[in-house]
Amino acid sequence: MPKTNHSPISTTTAPKPVGAYPHARRAGPLLFLSGIGPRSAVDNSIPGNVYDADGKLTDYDIEAQCQSVFANVDAVLAASGARLDQMVDVTVFLTDMQRDFKTMNRLYAEHFGQAQPCRTTVEISSLPTPIAIELKCVAYLGTH
Repeated sequence: MPKTNHSPISTTTAPKPVGAYPHARRAGPLLFLSGIGPRSAVDNSIPGNVYDADGKLTDYDIEAQCQSVFANVDAVLAASGARLDQMVDVTVFLTDMQRDFKTMNRLYAEHFGQAQPCRTTVEISSLPTPIAIELKCVAYLGTH
């Protein structure tokens, strides 16, 4: 039986994880990406967030956050030697399904195009940083 590399994968082209976990890990022919949000890899800022003078979040732009989270997923895939068309499953976490689903769904379709991985979208009350979206992804790296 061949050995499988289960080493953690990290990259500077995606934002640092907010906890003790890697960006991704390969297990056999599968690549598991840790939850990825829209934070900037350059300065940790969150695209589209609007803050008041006291630093309290007052609004956000889901389109800006979607574009950023998709770019971050692409960066982790590239660092892992994977491609978007190898994605097989995506879980989308939204903090406001009613407000954001339609926009996210449109942008998701534009981004993933023909790859069309399976998808589940769930609403959650909050995420570890002031973001409105996070993706959990699985890619298949084996032969077709």
